[in-house]
Amino acid sequence: MIKLSLGQADKAGLPPGTPIHIGEIKADSVQISALDYNEDQVDFRPRIEAMECRLLAARPETVTWVNIDGLHQVDILQKVGQCFQLHPLTLEDILNTNQRPKLDIYDDYIYLVLKMPGLNLETGGFWFEQVSFIVSGTQLITFQEKAGDTFDAVRNRIKDGRGRIRKMGTDYLLYVLVDSVVDHYFVMLEKVGEQIEEMEMELVEKPEPSTMRKINFLKREMIMMRKSVWPLREVISSLQRDGVPFIGDSIRFYLKDLYDHTIQVIETVEIYRDMISGMLDIYLSSISNRMNEVMKVLTIYAAIFVPLTLISGIYGMNFNTASSPFNMPELNWYFGYPSALGLMVLIGVIMLVIFKKKGWF
Repeated sequence: MIKLSLGQADKAGLPPGTPIHIGEIKADSVQISALDYNEDQVDFRPRIEAMECRLLAARPETVTWVNIDGLHQVDILQKVGQCFQLHPLTLEDILNTNQRPKLDIYDDYIYLVLKMPGLNLETGGFWFEQVSFIVSGTQLITFQEKAGDTFDAVRNRIKDGRGRIRKMGTDYLLYVLVDSVVDHYFVMLEKVGEQIEEMEMELVEKPEPSTMRKINFLKREMIMMRKSVWPLREVISSLQRDGVPFIGDSIRFYLKDLYDHTIQVIETVEIYRDMISGMLDIYLSSISNRMNEVMKVLTIYAAIFVPLTLISGIYGMNFNTASSPFNMPELNWYFGYPSALGLMVLIGVIMLVIFKKKGWF
């Protein structure tokens, strides 16, 4: 189930720029790793201390990628912010994991926020992790809520020297990382497509109340997906504009391709939302049709038994008409009872035949 509370009550009344963690704690501890590289060499440090970032920030001859996993230990994040001279408002936004995807431009760096989707294997739903990017000269810093992500493939490409990453600067590294996040949306949307196909088959064959719960669950998940991906279009579009610092002209062509991928993700999300809404209408129509079928069968049985009830009611009056000029037919006849039963059966069969010919059942 999607958590709708934003958790903003914890910072109510505090001054702007107050560093306070808002969100779920998704990591046991804060882990900082550094990847320092150029075209000729690579230096990967899987675990460093916060104050070591100050030394990494003073290396203009190489591209330095610092990654922080875990955001709940505010003191460590403050030390990282001091090393890279981050604005207090930036640090506040990093610690608030309910941020909307956006791009902020400062004098010394640009700040970028995205939402990375993932699949919850237990519930079949999605989780969304906030990923923050700081680009400043030859440094790129990423802040994530937990360890383990789609960036591992990028790290391996840098270590192995595959592709052009080691020949390019931080702007190209930013593009590659954001592109991996956008590609991960396609992976999640494929999972959604599979779930939609399963529910469509279930709707056609045998819709159950559990089907309604699945549709509502997936509908809420797609609302969260749309909330995460729609602002991403604005962010990528802003990166393509002239005058954005630390983004070279040679990267704008790649950003245009990334923008096209983002539009494709948005269109797919909208198509799936329409399909899910349509499935909700199909489910309600199917339930209504099943109810109509049940009522039709019951009405047919009731129509058959109406004349039979009339006959049995007439003969159930038990009038003794032996001395009356008005004699009830076959009241004292030996075969009167089986004849009445036979007449009832005959009427019922005739009505069934008539209903069958009219195609009522």
